Amino acid sequence: MKALQFDFHPLRYGATLLLGRLSRAAYWGPLSCLRYRDVPEPPLPGDDWVRVRTWYAGICGSDLNLILLRESPSLSPYSSFPFTLGHENVGVVEETGPAVSDLRVGQRVVVDPPLTCAPRGFTEPCPACARGDPHCHRYHEGRLAPGIQIGACRDTGGSWSPCFVAHRSQVFPVPDGVSDEDAVLAEPFACALHAVSLAPPAPGDRVLVVGGGVIGLCTVAALRALGYPCRIVALVRHSFQAEAARVLGADTVVQARGSRRYRAVADALGARLLKPVLGPPVLAGGAPVVFECVGTGPAVDDALRFAAPGGRVVLVGLSAFPRGVDWTPIWFKELHVRGSFVTGSVDLPSGRRVRSLPLALELMRAGKARLGELVTHKFALEEYRTALATLLNRRHTGVIKAVFDFTR
Repeated sequence: MKALQFDFHPLRYGATLLLGRLSRAAYWGPLSCLRYRDVPEPPLPGDDWVRVRTWYAGICGSDLNLILLRESPSLSPYSSFPFTLGHENVGVVEETGPAVSDLRVGQRVVVDPPLTCAPRGFTEPCPACARGDPHCHRYHEGRLAPGIQIGACRDTGGSWSPCFVAHRSQVFPVPDGVSDEDAVLAEPFACALHAVSLAPPAPGDRVLVVGGGVIGLCTVAALRALGYPCRIVALVRHSFQAEAARVLGADTVVQARGSRRYRAVADALGARLLKPVLGPPVLAGGAPVVFECVGTGPAVDDALRFAAPGGRVVLVGLSAFPRGVDWTPIWFKELHVRGSFVTGSVDLPSGRRVRSLPLALELMRAGKARLGELVTHKFALEEYRTALATLLNRRHTGVIKAVFDFTR
């Protein structure tokens, strides 16, 4: 079968970094680490595994960062090359191992990507897995090659191919009434639910969401779906993102660019602007809770600058090497800054802790989150060059979410 794989090689990596300065197409060109090629279907690693036939596979911002060589090499010990890309997914069960009795062939499912203790064959969970946290101590151990999740492990495959394999504990049936377009967004929505649960806003808080991409929009949807009585301010770049943010529940949308965004955000947050001797304005006041959902230097800088004293900043955008970030607000305003990683768990207001991906599907089933309209572009896998170019030219293409479509 054909698959899109990432196959690290030092010479290709170095050549792509150099050629990428001249043309972005070099990142998926013949000398790049991205390879479109024939691969065998991965075998079931155990009796409690299933094979999933892919219908839709989302193209995530983290996938783009990897292809553009923006990911930190510090995560390479938790990967195994070559691996088939793709962790956002919806498909059907094609094969079940003999120990799987509660899933049937042909059943529509979504797979929670992290390859934690259970998929790796450990019967006793590590402390993180026992708590329901996504920080498994064994991402590099057990019966599988190293890999944080499907789409980063050579043994499981990934959703950027016609099929991949998953452990029974990762597989969740898609409820009736949830469309395929909604279901392929269950994983990013689950990531947003987990992020929001790390800094739940108090009633009446003004919450700033930095970024109008899929994760930013899913964060707006997560705040509304979980019922937090807060006012949401969304800072976005494009008009189509602004419209989507309003539909999903943002109270105020700021689309101003450049220096104008400082005044617009300050007005939206009820803060005052102060002028330093050099550099951009400083906010007196700000948002008690900020979700940074882009991962670039300017976005991280905005998140810190726009947070209120003592505020909480959650980095959802998977920033690796942010440039031009002024760290002064962290100590001056005594900010609480933390990261958010993959799906994990959610602490509900009732005090119950649940996995975020099945919660995402349930919220979709209940009509509290309709995200399918965010899927604006669909591509065949062999059209990957066009898909990547489309995503990197959002201003002109209007793409919000692009997926590989295996149903054609």
